[in-house]
Amino acid sequence: MDSRVEKTIKALEKNRFKARYFHDSTTAANTLLEEIKLTDKVGIGGSMTITELGIPKALVERGNEVYFHWLESTSEGMDKAREKASKADVYLTSTNALTEKGQLVNIDGTGNRVTSMIFGPKKVYVVCGINKLVDDVDAAMKRIKENTYKNARRLNLKTPCAITGKCNDCDSPQRMCNVTTIIEKKPNKIDIEVLIIGESLGY
Repeated sequence: MDSRVEKTIKALEKNRFKARYFHDSTTAANTLLEEIKLTDKVGIGGSMTITELGIPKALVERGNEVYFHWLESTSEGMDKAREKASKADVYLTSTNALTEKGQLVNIDGTGNRVTSMIFGPKKVYVVCGINKLVDDVDAAMKRIKENTYKNARRLNLKTPCAITGKCNDCDSPQRMCNVTTIIEKKPNKIDIEVLIIGESLGY
């Protein structure tokens, strides 16, 4: 664990979060699958990191009840999955940026992911690749804006950033940057644990 990660974990713990570091994604994924009980209902927020770890597929195959809108094929099904995920036993997501001061910074289009990180599920795991560590909130916002176009392209959205590869602070009907949250300290009514992985994961 390098000094930057160690500093971030100490800051997270000072901010009342639980925090752990994993050298590799395989160990992190196996640990999560061990800690999530077969009887747990699991909600998942839109996350390339969680998907890259193979966790949604593993949970479904072993028999967990999983609420993940990316697994749905209709708009109605996606909305139902988002709602059920917000009340799950366990909620899995990532963060767009994690500051060395222990702050979780996120920008959402719909808002279901960021609201479920704050209130609703019994337990939240925030899984974060080392590529998302930044100095402070300003650096976090810069990082998020510089990477938003990747999701826009993945979703085939017709936003300016999908075309140019740069944030244009647009008014597009398909704009994804609608809700910004900064979780300074652990909210009172939820159990949040941040897992930092020593690999580049997600956007």
